[in-house]
Amino acid sequence: MAETKMDKSKAQGLKTQAEKAARDAAAKAVPKAEGETPHEVPRMKTRYFKEIVPALLERLALANPMEAPRLVKIVLNIGVSDAKENIQSLDVARDEVALITGQQPQVRRAKKSISNFKLRQGMPIGLRVTLRSDRMYEFLDRLISISVPRIRDFRGLEPNGFDGAGNFNLGLKEQHIFPEISMEKSPRARGMNITFVTTAGTDEAGLELLTRFGMPFKKRNPAPAKKELAAA
Repeated sequence: MAETKMDKSKAQGLKTQAEKAARDAAAKAVPKAEGETPHEVPRMKTRYFKEIVPALLERLALANPMEAPRLVKIVLNIGVSDAKENIQSLDVARDEVALITGQQPQVRRAKKSISNFKLRQGMPIGLRVTLRSDRMYEFLDRLISISVPRIRDFRGLEPNGFDGAGNFNLGLKEQHIFPEISMEKSPRARGMNITFVTTAGTDEAGLELLTRFGMPFKKRNPAPAKKELAAA
């Protein structure tokens, strides 16, 4: 079965459009006032427009750069169950999340009371941060380049964390993989969940997008071929 391919001129035109989008993004990083330091465009953002978009257009057979899957936001959630007994632990966790993300987290409170868990409505039980735009790309860069390789006995991320719509959920057992966190000042390990929200629409497109960013997923083993039963 013959595969449908874009001709060279069309592919070149799409590449040119993607490169123009990257230049436009860089052009926005100009000082607003005389003497102000120019804002440096995150390298992951430049890489997306310059390299990833053209690759996705060819790989997914898309006709317009605007159709290429993109990363919308990164949401980090962390539970602070011990805040019920010691409210100071919430302040410690909040400072750690702020160091990791570069943004102050939002306190999440219990929506209802549960007597078995000694939980009262309105009690602080977690923290959440939603990263967008440049902070999102900067966090993604640090996560992939520095933090993930520090995971103990790391052998790759499981690709089964997708939700069916191209969004990926990554669970971490401790915050100590982030170099911003000191083991001496933070002896208690806290698990967290990081959600990568994309416009991919499918798990396959979402996997392709995040892999192009450099997320080290484990390679899926092809399903073994079924052996045909010999006729009796």
